[in-house]
Amino acid sequence: AAGLWTVFTLGGVGSKPTPQLEQCSPLANQSLLLLLVLANLTDAPDTPNPYRQAVMSFKNTQDSTAFSSSNPHAFQINFNSLYTALCDQQKSDQATLLLYMLLHQNGNVRTYVLARTDIENLV
Repeated sequence: AAGLWTVFTLGGVGSKPTPQLEQCSPLANQSLLLLLVLANLTDAPDTPNPYRQAVMSFKNTQDSTAFSSSNPHAFQINFNSLYTALCDQQKSDQATLLLYMLLHQNGNVRTYVLARTDIENLV
């Protein structure tokens, strides 16, 4: 919406200044927005959303259990790096929305976050 508003106001006086996050890493910001849009597309009755399935099922690379590839959309990511990045970017609405989505839809992320002893960094 901010980009659309900038187009309407031609980047003029009425627009609010761009947050520091968007100025430093516009590619990361746009990538996060794309991920959120793709993961929140509605499922068709005969074909579920593969992006949502991937977000709901990814696992920690440091997990001691064996990685099963029963889900074709499954992948692994370092949860410590993800947690640190989300803690650093909590001023961003996009990062907060991603955190909310992961906590509600991915049981692996929820378990990891609840097991952390430094939860105050996130809050």
